[in-house]
Amino acid sequence: MGNHDMGPPWLIPMLSASYFIPCAVHGESNKSECNMFCLDCMGSAFCSSCLIYHRDHRVVQIRRSSYHNVVRVNEIQKYIDISCVQTYIINSAKIVFLNERPQPRPGKGVTNTCEICCRSLLDSFRFCSLGCKLGGMKRGDPDLTFALKLKQNRDPFFGGSESDDSSTPKKIRRTYAFNRLMDGLSIYSSNNDGAESSGDDAATNISPATLPNFNHRNARRRKGIPHRAPF
Repeated sequence: MGNHDMGPPWLIPMLSASYFIPCAVHGESNKSECNMFCLDCMGSAFCSSCLIYHRDHRVVQIRRSSYHNVVRVNEIQKYIDISCVQTYIINSAKIVFLNERPQPRPGKGVTNTCEICCRSLLDSFRFCSLGCKLGGMKRGDPDLTFALKLKQNRDPFFGGSESDDSSTPKKIRRTYAFNRLMDGLSIYSSNNDGAESSGDDAATNISPATLPNFNHRNARRRKGIPHRAPF
């Protein structure tokens, strides 16, 4: 496999970068932890104060869970395919681990483990982290890929995050339906204008509505005293 088949060029630098160390530039700041990574620069991790140097770049934030580095699914899945990697929910957010987490002894009753580090998994997954999936690809598994299924004439790693499930067709259908609705309203309005322009003919064909009869004497009559029926 070539380097392009192993995923985007920023994947390995992101997995191997050192996070949560003091920033060399903003070491005295309260938020000097290096927990950001730029997918365009592919350099070292940096702190939030360094974001000013990465405007209009693709930046992801790395977080920590049980002393392991994680990234939120909604951030990373825009750029790579994370299928076959187990995800977890931490603090109401779905995350995925960056690197392998070896487990010496799987728990009792475990039927599925990571193919690389033997971490116990749910039955529907093969790997516990992005790094383990990369290890499975290095073994030559042709079914594994990090490439997203994108539109034509778009590079799977550099061409943005729009996939085949784009909402553009829905918007087109909505616009078409809206235009038909507006056309119907305009036709209805023109028909009404023509009816009003007919003048007295329309007025002579319409008779006023007949009011219902209402008896005021019956409305004011009080109910009589009830009488018992004879035996």
